[in-house]
Amino acid sequence: MTGLIGPEAVVLGIETSCDETAVGLVRGGIEVLSNVIASQADLHARFGGVVPEIAARAHVERMQPAIDKALRDGGVALRDVDAVAATQGPGLIGALLVGYATGKALAAALGVPFSGVHHLEGHIFAGVLDPGIEPPFIALVVSGGHTSLFAVREFGTYDLLGETLDDAAGEAFDKIARFLDLGYPGGPAIDRLAKRGDAEAIAFPRPLSGQGLDFSFSGLKTAVVRHVRRAEEAGERAKRSDVAASFQEAIVDVQVEKALRAAEELDIPTVVAGGGVAANSRLRVRLAAEAEARGVRFCVPPPALCVDNGPMIAAAGHFRLQRGESTPLDAPADASLKLI
Repeated sequence: MTGLIGPEAVVLGIETSCDETAVGLVRGGIEVLSNVIASQADLHARFGGVVPEIAARAHVERMQPAIDKALRDGGVALRDVDAVAATQGPGLIGALLVGYATGKALAAALGVPFSGVHHLEGHIFAGVLDPGIEPPFIALVVSGGHTSLFAVREFGTYDLLGETLDDAAGEAFDKIARFLDLGYPGGPAIDRLAKRGDAEAIAFPRPLSGQGLDFSFSGLKTAVVRHVRRAEEAGERAKRSDVAASFQEAIVDVQVEKALRAAEELDIPTVVAGGGVAANSRLRVRLAAEAEARGVRFCVPPPALCVDNGPMIAAAGHFRLQRGESTPLDAPADASLKLI
């Protein structure tokens, strides 16, 4: 199939699946020219989580400034953009619609190809933005809404090996951070506090450890709440830094064990991590160390490319358009879009 864009095409990527208004430019599928992320954390902090209606309105307000800055930072005029990609799903439908409609409108106005990108495929492609990473690899995608393990034998073909049966890892971080009054977003707050605590202080469970490749974090979350409440009932105060460190270590243990076991069982020598939770400092350190000990290559994007971002959408869109796969401009956004 003939590619719809050239190998060195400049693609503008838009990501608005949740609460980040993100726009980026990528050349040739791997070279990041700009990466603009307008965070909404300040708007949602007092609610302890993302409010969909607020997120959608904020995307409308921040979209054009983000596009303008991405073009300035990348040194690219809008007329020189070769294609546009935007997240089609899954995500919050109101938030998705803002970026997706903007992307389609830009493509139509410029007369260039358009690609609607699956959010998780974007996170998988974030690892490709480090030149030299090629399939096959195991992809661990961990975020506020997803915890999934894929075998990527070639780009565009994904075998789902395991996923969360309840809470995603990022969701568990947010809920426990809220319970401990650490604020929002919860993942970075837990990560910071855990550095001051003892990860071995509390023996929290490792759900489904050694049992298949699915994940479960709901029971772990409950165990943390019970531990803190038992201490309060006994007239004591649980040391929050130890709770955070021990809770984080339990989540990290399970992710490291399953990702590396998948690599060994399938004889795939590379593990790539992506998604917002992949910015967690402890997960990065543990995966790097244990992968090296087992002779497995470990790759993870810089934190700015782990969170929801425009370059990952541009990279995935570049791949699809190079294969000759464009998205019709009448194709709708889909809050429950499936990758496979």
